[in-house]
Amino acid sequence: MAERHVNSEFGWRYTTISDFMINEQIRDREVRLVSENGEQLGIMSARDAYLKAQEAGLDLVKIAPQAKPPVCKIIDYGKYRYEQARKEKEARKKQKTVEIKEVRLSPNIDTNDLNTKVGAARKFLTKGDKVKVTLRFRGREMAHMNSSRHILDEFAESLSDISVIEKAPKVEGRSMTMVLTEKRN
Repeated sequence: MAERHVNSEFGWRYTTISDFMINEQIRDREVRLVSENGEQLGIMSARDAYLKAQEAGLDLVKIAPQAKPPVCKIIDYGKYRYEQARKEKEARKKQKTVEIKEVRLSPNIDTNDLNTKVGAARKFLTKGDKVKVTLRFRGREMAHMNSSRHILDEFAESLSDISVIEKAPKVEGRSMTMVLTEKRN
């Protein structure tokens, strides 16, 4: 947000917490000035450009600081910031956040229980979420980790029509995990 401070020489002084320099913050010797309608007003001193902006009742904003000379535009800075915030909000609205849902299995899972878990994973995948499938080992089950990998393979195979394996089965401590994601058309 812009804060206003009184300055006797220029009237209002703006200090901002943004990427743009405005009004008296522009200290360049000369700038290329663009009017509020987009027409080129030529190269002039920063002071003259600021005075033109004041005459129009608007702000002088440096929009291209890396150009030679820097490009400044006469615009209503408050309105400009509002428009930028609105555009960012719209972009965030259209963005889909992908969640990772977890399905936990055990090495001695029954076929019907496995089918129930597959159904839950199918529901998550159709909603656009990723599914982390975790095969948890406890006690003596740790000795048979490699022989239980087929459970994860069967799980992935039963969902192969709508998903692909993003991260292959991998042993992490007392569990074996893999990540499935929705197939892209």
